[in-house]
Amino acid sequence: MSSHAVLSNNLATRHTCRIPGLLTVQPDTTRVDALATSITRAASKQTYYTIRLLVDRGRVADAYRAYAYFRWVDDRLDEQAASRPGSLAFAERQQALVEAAYRGEQPRDLSPEERMLFALVRSDDAPDSGLQAYIRRLMNVMIFDSQRRGQTISQQELEAYSGDLAAAVTEALHYFIGHDAPTPEGQARYLAVTAAHITHMLRDTCEDVAAGYYNIASEFLDAHGLDPADITSGAYPEWVRARVQLARDYFRQGSDYLRQVASRRCRIAGFAYMARFEGVLEAIERDGYRLRPNYDECKRLKTCVKAAWAVLNGAPGFAF
Repeated sequence: MSSHAVLSNNLATRHTCRIPGLLTVQPDTTRVDALATSITRAASKQTYYTIRLLVDRGRVADAYRAYAYFRWVDDRLDEQAASRPGSLAFAERQQALVEAAYRGEQPRDLSPEERMLFALVRSDDAPDSGLQAYIRRLMNVMIFDSQRRGQTISQQELEAYSGDLAAAVTEALHYFIGHDAPTPEGQARYLAVTAAHITHMLRDTCEDVAAGYYNIASEFLDAHGLDPADITSGAYPEWVRARVQLARDYFRQGSDYLRQVASRRCRIAGFAYMARFEGVLEAIERDGYRLRPNYDECKRLKTCVKAAWAVLNGAPGFAF
């Protein structure tokens, strides 16, 4: 397996995959936007309403496209997980399409979902924009996922994986919500989303292991003589405890960062995003750091009320 760092560097260069039958016509954005909205609403009500209520008015359509396209890519990779060559070929096609889109090219053989990507890129008229960072860094994540099934990953690869995801989501947040307002720089900028990704991997461990994805560093496995699929062993909760503590620390630092963000709407979205995952950490702690297949209680009304309370306390000045 190629290292994640090599993959990231390769993505920064122009992709040479040939895409036949280039067109220059404008995409049918009406159908594209209806599909993007539909996918988003079906996949995540929180994301759907966050976009509808908080995203800058001129960027709502692009926000739905951005979420829906990568939701579709991720789902397709899950469907093809049993065939590593198939999932890798699909991910590489999407990577090639990103490069084609930024060259101003449009292939003939696009699926309806792929047209969302081209409509999204067409709207990106600023060099080195937050949107481009989102697209490229999240594609890094998809490529890495297409390669890692059935293989363990190092601590360095795990950190790069979360780093790409955190940079993608954070830059998208600032691009779509309060994009004209200044935002603090520095490493703390990405810590809240890094914490969310750590929590997400813990929450989905049982499901991921069943599919052949191991969200634990190979160094820890080797040091404790663990099989990566043995999440019930005596040493595995030690890993979980350390990850929970790291996520808690990152959420604290991420909260401090968000309080410095000028846009109220951006702060609201950020704190709501964090609250969703902090509920999962609480459940894992109650279980003594032993993971289980689902955390459905985190979706219940009580949890939603706690999330709303966290938003109101964390994002003073609720007026838009």
